[in-house]
Amino acid sequence: MPLTHHPLVAEFPEHKDRIHQLKMNDRHFHRLMEAYEALDKEIFRHEDGEQPMEDAALEALKKKRLALKDELYQIIQKN
Repeated sequence: MPLTHHPLVAEFPEHKDRIHQLKMNDRHFHRLMEAYEALDKEIFRHEDGEQPMEDAALEALKKKRLALKDELYQIIQKN
């Protein structure tokens, strides 16, 4: 299975415009999105073998990414 990044816009393509609007106008959303993107890049580096890590630690990072994605999706759904 090829490794891929999980940008928020790719995760929720139907909300592309809303994501952009929130990123530009909502500081909290912008910070959460930056944290999500940084975590996604870190996970990719570990999965790619660039920075190996124990499976349990990697799974913890993935759960944190998922929690951030859920929080971002809740904000996207408002209004």
